[in-house]
Amino acid sequence: MRKRAIVSAVSAAGLLLAIPASAADAGPGAPGIGDPYYPSYGNGGYDVSHYDLRLKYQPATDELEGTATLLATATQGLTRFNLDFALDVSEVRVNGRIAKFATSGEQELEITPATPLAKGQQATVVVRYSGVPGKVKRYGFTSWQRTPDGGVAANEPESAWWWFPSNDHPLDKATFDVSVLVPDGSAAISNGVLVSQTSKIGWTRYNWRQNKPQATYLATLAVGKFDITRNTTANGLPVINAYSKDLGDNDGAARASIERTGEIIDWESGFFGPYPFSAAGGYAPNVPTHYAVETQGRVFYSPAQFAAGANPSVVVHELAHQWWGDSVSVAHWSDIWLNEGFASYAQWLWSEHEGEGTAQELADWVYGQHPADDPFWTVKPGDPGAENQFDAAVYDRGALAIQALRNKIGDTAFFALLKAWPAQHQYGNGSITEFQKLAEKISGKKLGPLFETWLFTASKPAAPSAAPKAAAPKAAAPTVEPKSWKQIAATHTVHDR
Repeated sequence: MRKRAIVSAVSAAGLLLAIPASAADAGPGAPGIGDPYYPSYGNGGYDVSHYDLRLKYQPATDELEGTATLLATATQGLTRFNLDFALDVSEVRVNGRIAKFATSGEQELEITPATPLAKGQQATVVVRYSGVPGKVKRYGFTSWQRTPDGGVAANEPESAWWWFPSNDHPLDKATFDVSVLVPDGSAAISNGVLVSQTSKIGWTRYNWRQNKPQATYLATLAVGKFDITRNTTANGLPVINAYSKDLGDNDGAARASIERTGEIIDWESGFFGPYPFSAAGGYAPNVPTHYAVETQGRVFYSPAQFAAGANPSVVVHELAHQWWGDSVSVAHWSDIWLNEGFASYAQWLWSEHEGEGTAQELADWVYGQHPADDPFWTVKPGDPGAENQFDAAVYDRGALAIQALRNKIGDTAFFALLKAWPAQHQYGNGSITEFQKLAEKISGKKLGPLFETWLFTASKPAAPSAAPKAAAPKAAAPTVEPKSWKQIAATHTVHDR
């Protein structure tokens, strides 16, 4: 997945002649942001602050037309920069002027502005495009799922390329306005708050706004025939859920689970602090996949998550991500334990809340299920590699590591840590190294050996011994469906390739 080096067709001398003296040190932005797992993902040389996406989608043909307007700031002098995108582009403008563009690799859109950008300069980038996202495959897979009445963009670690151009890495978060025009009778679902809905001449426009920073892979779009429910929590937080009208036998179980979103958010806030976004909810489209994704403020659930009955545990998992993964995102994809380990541990806490086993009992059970020669122990949750990024061990062994940490530092420090991390890194990014330092600061204990043993050693550690329990936060103590805390680790996958 490495991007090929891009060679300029303009000689160094000719380039200097074309650039004003103030931009003589400008050059092309890097074609990757530098992630060790995915070197080609994201781009260098600029930061995006806002995406405005104005779209028109025809469910019958899967045709998508769009105009994306990106507000960005150059972090270096730029003669050229890249966006990650896979559909057909017809026009690009930078600061109102026509820009040259070309495509390369699997998802690279190379843009050459008419005038180079100086470091610190603000830029407005407008990209006009169209295509049939359901026909697009990159690296052998697709993140756009066709449904009987439309389409859905929801996947991890990538889904943006199929429907909007972006700097596709969690390090570059931005706010979003998503405006979608669909035929009357269809609905468009996206992140945040629905700020308006209007209809004329047979089409309906839905305008969604996400006013908190959001990683590009957490942006979602779903078009189809949905039954939409609206409610608020006791604190007035809007909760918007949506269900495909053709979910069949899974419909009741999906609603019985997802409609508990407000309750679960209130409960998780007792552990992790105030809910970080302006709206919450989830949606269940009629797709054949089996995973769920923590798309920010509007979680994507495959109906298969509810095939065996109500599954509030998956809701607990994905909503825990709103703090662990969404508000605080990974610095690099190798830090995935900070997302999946803590979302899985939230399920263990929920199990305590529901009287279905304590976190320690579940940890002991998981530990006992895997003998020392089980390949489960060869995956290192703290650095699993791109091929094992969503392996069951990242979830279950990752949760075991958290129980070991809890036992080591005691409940008082542990529950303080669960609130301190989301608060200190809100709307930003964090690494495992930074998390360890914070845990050591709060607990006053050296934790290097524990982190090395549970996160970075490819063998079965000695069983963690239970520590004396202090008083847990009154507003917190969670639950898990007996079947589903384990099911999540198996079904919350990267993508069906």
